[in-house]
Amino acid sequence: MNRPGYYDEPMNNLGAERVREVSRLATKSGRAHSGEFLAEGPQAVREALRQHLENAENNRDAVVNTIYATDDCLDRYPEFEEMAAKAKGVRSRVVSPEVLAGMADTVTPQGIVAVCRIPEISLQDVVAAKPRLVAVLCRVQDPGNAGTILRAADAAGADAFILTGGSVDIYNPKAVRSTVGSLFHLPIVTNVSLEETVEAFKNAGSTVLAADGYGATNLDTLLDATAARRADLETPDAPDMPVLENPTVWLFGNEGAGLNEAELARADHRVAVPLYGVAESLNVGTAAAVCMYASARAQRTS
Repeated sequence: MNRPGYYDEPMNNLGAERVREVSRLATKSGRAHSGEFLAEGPQAVREALRQHLENAENNRDAVVNTIYATDDCLDRYPEFEEMAAKAKGVRSRVVSPEVLAGMADTVTPQGIVAVCRIPEISLQDVVAAKPRLVAVLCRVQDPGNAGTILRAADAAGADAFILTGGSVDIYNPKAVRSTVGSLFHLPIVTNVSLEETVEAFKNAGSTVLAADGYGATNLDTLLDATAARRADLETPDAPDMPVLENPTVWLFGNEGAGLNEAELARADHRVAVPLYGVAESLNVGTAAAVCMYASARAQRTS
């Protein structure tokens, strides 16, 4: 079957070298060697292609190198033919279900994968763009948690996402899947030192807040102070209380240990999310979503 945007010759050889090359993207060494990662499933590939097309319109770097899809998937999602036809520089191939299964990381792949370029974005690039809301992960090691926080950052309108050394590789297949396409919406900086990150943002005028269950500052108090300022009322905040409306960088720590003392010491303030029930603590993904939405709300209503 001739499909617009796709090469006529289907790929059916499970033992082909290209199948092995794509499957190696499930490994960190494979990604480091090629500078590529794998996006699996219709939602992730759709977002990758959308970003690729947007970048092309604005003369920015390409996102997608190659698309592999089965006939059944293209029948279910015909928009991929139109998108592939428009995506300049993207090679698109129809493959057999067996070949796709050999490429994919999941046990039951959804019929389409995209080989994408790992973007080259520096900390300096992000700081120079003057972001108002940034999430920084410090030694977060679970792919699902990292992906959930990235997705929450995207939903809250954050401007960048940063992972310090010791954090999970956000481009591993499980992490990519857990972002549900948000990976393509934000500038991402990986493997930087917390010291360098905090110093750069503080020099640019951002406030650095650490999410800490034992923090002396309560998130509710900050939100109340924001509401009072909006209403031109006298605010109860102390002179050194952070202002959520200002450009803010949030630090989120390891799943089990949280932020250590050295990491906490680099923040301007330690902020606790109030717990009204019996639960001892919040999952780092949930806490990150609450904190970022508090900042987003304050910034948009100021």
